[in-house]
Amino acid sequence: MPRIPAAERRTALVEAALRVVATQGVGAATTRAIVAEAGMSLASFHYAFASRDELMHELIAFVVAHEQAAVLPAPDGDASLRDIIRAGLQRYADLLRADPLREQAMLELTQQALRSSGLAHLAKLQYDNYFALAAAALATAAEQTGSTWTRPVDEVARLLVVLTDGLTITWLVERDDAAAASIMDFAADALAGLGRQL
Repeated sequence: MPRIPAAERRTALVEAALRVVATQGVGAATTRAIVAEAGMSLASFHYAFASRDELMHELIAFVVAHEQAAVLPAPDGDASLRDIIRAGLQRYADLLRADPLREQAMLELTQQALRSSGLAHLAKLQYDNYFALAAAALATAAEQTGSTWTRPVDEVARLLVVLTDGLTITWLVERDDAAAASIMDFAADALAGLGRQL
C-alpha cells in the first residue's frame, strides 16, 4: 500500500470526521469510528493528530475555510452593497444545498460542545471563526462599494451570523429553496440598511 503524505492523511481524517459527526453525532465520532470511515488504521490517526480534540479544531478550520472561499465577495465595481451581501448569502446557500451534511455536522458539534464542559471551547472557537469570516466579508463589501457601516462591523457581522444560522436550520428542516431565497432577500435588505455610501 502506498504511503499517504501527512497533509492528505489529515484531510482524509477531517473529511471522515465530518461524515461521522453529521450522520451519527459527535459522541459517535470516536477515533476508531473516524479511522474506519477513512479506511485507515488507528496508528494513522495518531500519526496525523495528537488527539481527537486537535482533529475537532481542524474540522472547524476546514469547514470555515470552505465557507470563506464561497462567501467572500469577488470584486465587482458595479454591484451595490445590498447586491454583494445577497450574492454572498446565495453562495452560502448553494454550498449548504450542495453538502447539507457539512452544516449538520457543524450544528451537531456546536450542540455537543455546549453539553460537554470539556468541549465548550470548541463552540466558542467555531463561532469566533464565523464572526471573523462575516466581519471580513462585510468589510470587503463596504470597501468595494465605497460604503461604511453605521454600526461597528463586528456587530453587523454578529447579525449576519445569526441570520445565517436561522437560514441554515430552516433550510435543513424544510429544504425549501424559494423560502430560503425570500429570507436571503430580507436579510440582504436589512444588512444593507446598516451601510451608508461615503
